[in-house]
Amino acid sequence: MVIVGGGFGGLYTALALAGKRQHPPLLLIEPNERFLFLPLLYELLSGELRSWEIAPRYDTLLAGRGVAWLRDRVQSIDADARTLTTAGGRTLPFSRLVMATGGDTESFGIPGVMEHALFFRTLHDVEKLRQLVDTLRLRRTALQRIAVVGAGPSGVELACKLADLIDGSAVVELIEQGPTALPQAKAFNREQALAALQRRDVRLRTGLGVTALEAQQLRLSDGSSLAVEATVWTAGLRLNPPPIHPAPARDSRGRLLCTPELQLHQHPHLFAVGDVAALPDEPLPATAQVAFQQADCLADNLMRADAGEALKPFSFNDLGEMLSLGVGEATLTGMGVTLAGKAAFQLRRLAYLARLPGTPHQLRVAAGWLADWGR
Repeated sequence: MVIVGGGFGGLYTALALAGKRQHPPLLLIEPNERFLFLPLLYELLSGELRSWEIAPRYDTLLAGRGVAWLRDRVQSIDADARTLTTAGGRTLPFSRLVMATGGDTESFGIPGVMEHALFFRTLHDVEKLRQLVDTLRLRRTALQRIAVVGAGPSGVELACKLADLIDGSAVVELIEQGPTALPQAKAFNREQALAALQRRDVRLRTGLGVTALEAQQLRLSDGSSLAVEATVWTAGLRLNPPPIHPAPARDSRGRLLCTPELQLHQHPHLFAVGDVAALPDEPLPATAQVAFQQADCLADNLMRADAGEALKPFSFNDLGEMLSLGVGEATLTGMGVTLAGKAAFQLRRLAYLARLPGTPHQLRVAAGWLADWGR
């Protein structure tokens, strides 16, 4: 079995399969050296967590688990021949294949986004933002601004962290094309987030789209422009899995259309998980929580398919929602708990500790947190 992509859906499917007795040979194909636990990337930016805690190496995570890791990128898949080709020139056979390639930054074709914007999806992105924060704190000239485009969860969480880190040396502008921030969020979390933005003097501008982006200027849909030191783009997710021949059906966002059992319709030996999978009549949020749950279901179904047994449909269990709202603060709603502030921040960390990949890594991180708490 081959798993293409080592994000939440891919890695956690591999780990779940590795825990099954008599699982078939497993190969994870992922070009990056480290797995990135994206929900805690904000705490890495603020220095509340360390890079090794949220970005462990794949070879460490998979050591002794019976999962081979190929550091390469899949370029195309031949579903009929059951082979794939990689950027490194390899042609590999497979019996069953899991598409778990996730998403990337969506620019919506807006001029200047890819050339001038900063992003927040990689360790390199975190380092760039740290350098920007340091520069603004040292310079402290009048009218310094940072724009964050997109007031979904990523934009709101990032705006709060940046405002705390900048500490008054610049204004954070949060720009949203829709009528409100966090339109899909739980009501309590939205209220807490809006209050957190207000306390930090983050200027929320709703009903405004970006029409063009220059090095130090944003052009907005109302005809105005905004001078900025930098723009951080969190406004969209582009799904671009490697081409599959014959081409499977996709939805309007480019996701692969799947059965409730996470199989591709035209290719029952191909499966999809996470952001790239579109299930019928079930609009799911593009969150790590969905990928966690799909990974467990998919691992069971892959073993069932290998044994010739009937597969089980995926059913999402909404466990709630958590948002980081600045240094040492968060808000959460779910599992009978509604909480905000420092206690919510600690509960959020503990909840994600239990979701870090693999028990050995969880124990190492927990030991580090206990040592920090002791000091």
